[in-house]
Amino acid sequence: MAASTANVEGITRLLEDYLSKLGFEVYPLKVGWYNSVLSPTLRLAYPDDSLAVVVLSTPAMFEQAFLPFMEERGCQGLSDPIDQCVKHCVSSAVSKCFPGQEVDVRYDYELLPSRKPKFLAQTAAHVSGAAFYYQQSDVTDQPWAEKKMFGVCVHPRFGGWFAIRALLVFGDVTVGTETVQPAPPDCVPSREGRIQLLEAFNFHWQDWSYRDIVRPVQIYSQKQKDYFSTPPAQRFALLKSWGFVPCDSDQPAETSDAQSQVTGHG
Repeated sequence: MAASTANVEGITRLLEDYLSKLGFEVYPLKVGWYNSVLSPTLRLAYPDDSLAVVVLSTPAMFEQAFLPFMEERGCQGLSDPIDQCVKHCVSSAVSKCFPGQEVDVRYDYELLPSRKPKFLAQTAAHVSGAAFYYQQSDVTDQPWAEKKMFGVCVHPRFGGWFAIRALLVFGDVTVGTETVQPAPPDCVPSREGRIQLLEAFNFHWQDWSYRDIVRPVQIYSQKQKDYFSTPPAQRFALLKSWGFVPCDSDQPAETSDAQSQVTGHG
């Protein structure tokens, strides 16, 4: 269906009303904004004027969604508990807000048969205006010679204390030509700041100092820090020690955690 700006705002507002109380943020984008910066093999197979929405988790998600989810449901099977919680929240939002409507939901931990990710989370966040994706190419006169430096997104309010969780594609919703692409806030404009950010992220990500590159309005609680500081294979035991329902196994399946450490999605 063709959608005016008002309709796009309506879809975004429905999702926002449902997900914001669970600690998520939503940002609309045109598929064409995303596809235009990627090689053909990574593009979404939708028309350029199709509506997509990127979903971020804020520091509040852990207490507002994850812990209640664990209290109510416990771990189901071997997949990552955070991934289970995000999928439950997002799929519930879609089914309640858009019953009968076809929505292509892609999660940050999902891979295609080719082993490529189902969507590039940091690119989606950048083109939607949600967070600035700082990459090696954003630094002039790089001090790293030929070294490969991974990029990282910075949120204008949460710094690095957030994660990009999902992309929803509304293939039958067309965004009008009057919709202007928002620029993501350039929170780290100086060359020195960008070098500091990329070096902290690539060389010292374990100490999480890169997350404080801008002063955040909120950071992870101590409990949340404890959870994400715990190696993935030991998180089930940690949850058990917090009194949550024992899982089917103490050994989680391989999840997106290794990728998360590289992309900052923990």
